[in-house]
Amino acid sequence: MNLQERAQTILSTNLALGEDETLLVVTDDPTREVGQLFYDAARALGRRALLMVMPEGRVTGEEPPAAVAAAMKTADVALCPTAKSITHTTARIEAAAAGTRVVTMPGVTMDMLRDGAACADYAEVERRTMALTKRLTHAKTARIEKDGHVLTMDLNGRNGVASPGVYRTPGASGNFPSGEAYIAPLESGANGSVVIDGSMVGIGTLAEPLVVTLENGRLVQAEGGDANGTYAEQLSILFARPENGTIAELGIGTNERAKLCGIILEDEKLYGTVHVAFGTNASFGGVTKADCHYDGIVLRPTLYLNDECVIRDGEFCEII
Repeated sequence: MNLQERAQTILSTNLALGEDETLLVVTDDPTREVGQLFYDAARALGRRALLMVMPEGRVTGEEPPAAVAAAMKTADVALCPTAKSITHTTARIEAAAAGTRVVTMPGVTMDMLRDGAACADYAEVERRTMALTKRLTHAKTARIEKDGHVLTMDLNGRNGVASPGVYRTPGASGNFPSGEAYIAPLESGANGSVVIDGSMVGIGTLAEPLVVTLENGRLVQAEGGDANGTYAEQLSILFARPENGTIAELGIGTNERAKLCGIILEDEKLYGTVHVAFGTNASFGGVTKADCHYDGIVLRPTLYLNDECVIRDGEFCEII
C-alpha cells in the first residue's frame, strides 16, 4: 500500500469521510508534506477539502490562530498534522462541541504512516481501548510502580477517555495514529515518584531515565540527564507556573504496532506502557488550563487500578 492509498484508507475507514462532507486539513510548515498528502487523498476520493497552513506553535498545547479555530468549527472533519500538539486546546474542544470530528496528529512524519501504529488492526485497538477506558472510569485510585519508585493517583469522580484511532460520529475526537485509554487524575491527588524512561515531550527518546517527584499533584523535582547534561533546560516550562507542573493525565497504551520513536504521538500508544502528563487537562475532564501539556512514557511499568494489577512489568495481567 503506497502512502496515498494509506491516507485514503484512513480517511474512508477511520474517519468515515462521507461524500457530502468537508475535510479541513490544518497543518504547519514542518508537517506540510503530511497535510498535503491528506488533502490530495481527499481530492482523489472526490471529497471537498480545504488546506490551512499556519506557523509552527512554540510549545505543545498552544492555541492555533483564531482563523484556524473558527474554520475547525465549520468543517465536518478537521485533520490536524502539526509539529506541536493542538489536542488539548480550546480550539479543539470548541470544534468537537460544534460537532466536528477532530483528529490531531502532533509530530507526525511520513515514515510514521508507512509502518508502526498507523498500520494497526484498528478494530482490535478500538475494542481494547474501550475495555480499558471502562476500567479507568470505574477506578478510584491508580498506582504505578517501577524500580522502587511508587506514584499514587486519585481518580475518584473522573471518567476515562478513549482514543481508539476511529472517529466516525459527530464530535468524536482524538489522535491518529492512536490507541490509548486515559484519564485526568484529581489535580491535588498525585503523590510519590515515577521513572520516565521511554520518551518525554520536550526531550524526545530518553538515553537516561528521568525521575519525577510529585507532592499533592504538583511536580516538585525532575532528576536525570544524558551525556549532554541534565534535562532541566528542556523541562523548564513545567516549573514556570504551578499549573504547568500539575498532574494532568494517566494514560495506558493499547496499540501493539506502535514503536518507540521519540515522537509522543506514537510513543504514548505503545502496548503495555503507561504515561503521565503535566499541564492542561481541562480538555478531557480536568480543571487545569496551562501553557503546555507534556507527556512522559514509562516502559515496562506495573500498574494497579483500585489495587488490582492491570499491568505487571509491561505485560497485561489478563487478556484485554
